[in-house]
Amino acid sequence: MAKRVRVRAPELLGKGGWINTGGRELGLADLRGRIVIVDFWTFCCVNCLHVLDELRELEEKHRDTVVVIGVHSPKFVHEAEHRAVVDAVERYGVEHPVLDDPELATWKQYAVRAWPTLVVIDPEGYVVAQHAGEGHVHAIERLVAELEEEHAAKGTLRRGDGPYVAPEPEPTVLRFPGKAVVLPGGTFLVSDTTRHQLVELAGDGESVVRRIGSGARGFADGDASTAAFNEPQGLALLDDGSVVVADTVNHALRRLDLATGAVTTLAGTGRQWWQGSPASGPAREVDLSSPWDVAWWQGRVWIAMAGVHQLWAYDPQDGTVAVAAGTTNEGLVDGPGAEAWFAQPSGLAATPERLWLADSETSALRWVEPDGSVHTAVGTGLFDFGHRDGAAEQALLQHPLGVTALPDGSVAVADTYNHALRRYDPATGEVTTLATDLREPSDAVLVDGDIVVVESARHRLTRLRLPEEAVRVPEVAHRTRREATEVAPGRLRLDVVFQAPAGQKLDDRYGPSTRLLVSATPPELLRGGEGAGTDLSRTLELDPAVTEGVLHVSAVAASCDDDPATEYPACHVHQQDWGVPVRLTEAGAGRLSLVLAGMDA
Repeated sequence: MAKRVRVRAPELLGKGGWINTGGRELGLADLRGRIVIVDFWTFCCVNCLHVLDELRELEEKHRDTVVVIGVHSPKFVHEAEHRAVVDAVERYGVEHPVLDDPELATWKQYAVRAWPTLVVIDPEGYVVAQHAGEGHVHAIERLVAELEEEHAAKGTLRRGDGPYVAPEPEPTVLRFPGKAVVLPGGTFLVSDTTRHQLVELAGDGESVVRRIGSGARGFADGDASTAAFNEPQGLALLDDGSVVVADTVNHALRRLDLATGAVTTLAGTGRQWWQGSPASGPAREVDLSSPWDVAWWQGRVWIAMAGVHQLWAYDPQDGTVAVAAGTTNEGLVDGPGAEAWFAQPSGLAATPERLWLADSETSALRWVEPDGSVHTAVGTGLFDFGHRDGAAEQALLQHPLGVTALPDGSVAVADTYNHALRRYDPATGEVTTLATDLREPSDAVLVDGDIVVVESARHRLTRLRLPEEAVRVPEVAHRTRREATEVAPGRLRLDVVFQAPAGQKLDDRYGPSTRLLVSATPPELLRGGEGAGTDLSRTLELDPAVTEGVLHVSAVAASCDDDPATEYPACHVHQQDWGVPVRLTEAGAGRLSLVLAGMDA
């Protein structure tokens, strides 16, 4: 067995303490003898949610040798609240210990630069691998098998139950509901996300009429009692009386027949879309990626495809699905649909003139014109957020998940991490606050002149009278709390580290197997080195006159099984986007290393 690079693992420290341990404090000494996978995540990040789902099978298969430890490392201010982290752990079905690290102490000790990042620690307490982004679990599985064999032979592997302690279930009618829609009879259909069901509530918003779905995480068509969902979110009522459901973790669109309760699949394969997969075609044959909301507009079902930062559309006439806007790059760029950038679009609302969308990671309210062009009403980018009313060009939101068109032509925004309902008026260009003291509102619907808000973290629908006057709120502005990396002005060597997993090699059969895309905010930061290429190393030229900014780096690498006897080897895509805050100083580093997979030697 080849000698492996090893670095002593720093201790796991977090001011927020431990979750899912029954109150027990954990340290690396308690985990000695086990293979530890440390998952650096934050609950706003859809890529982090993808990794949580990827890890489930590995956790189950190696439950007596592997301990997964989540280290929650917040991006938004709201994510630093301990109660919010506890909620997120339950909301997304995290069944391993989680360390709440609101001050990013362990993040800094492990030199992490991106959400999500996975670090593998061997049974003797040494870091042996690091992986940024998604698509690495197959490689970690191989490494786990090697480590099991190696440390069983050395006598350093300890088998047994892990430290996870399940929380007590709460007896609420809904559990972290996501979206809602008003049905023709005046009842509400709600996506009961954490319980993997749809729930029809009476007009009072409380009494249960019926539940649709078995309540177990799964992907199965059938009647109301046997169909299975996986964290469903968005809902859209169609003219034929059926409802389209964004079945988020199943990467699928489902159809609910309201008359019979039958559930069928409209689009998606159950597999997650990856770079290089078809982006259009027969709907049941095309992979999707975390569809978060749906809306009927211009004769098609539009899909907020949060997992790949795009808008897609499903055409029920010919049963096809296709990309409608977005490049898959994460950010805020307006323009023609094919050139626009989004960042986890999570809420949709249609009017005849516009498709409004909540673009959560840029804390933005945006819209699409009938000609396909994309525009921004509120929001500046990935790193600025807060609660500020006034002129739209300087107003701030914090990770909104829902948007609702109002009768007067204005728009209500479920400003999720500000626990508020906001309003944008296109006629005046002003942003105001309609209501506060909501707990993680994620959607809202209109009923008889009132607005009914999905209070996700209070597990209920809350009915509000639309106020005639705005609520006055103290002005708050934030930037993402990550320390800037000090780099030298002028030439900067960028190295994206990628080591193919054991038994695999880079896949060059159909051309280059790697891709690197670099840009900057502000654009003037880069004098040279921006754009796309196939080499994972590049020399950048930084303008000394721009003292700080953000380098946006996107890397993709494809690897396949290295066995000449296999005619059709299994191949895997590894990908990650980094937003690296940098500060230019004469004493700064001349090299920036970003680990996609492996160890930086």
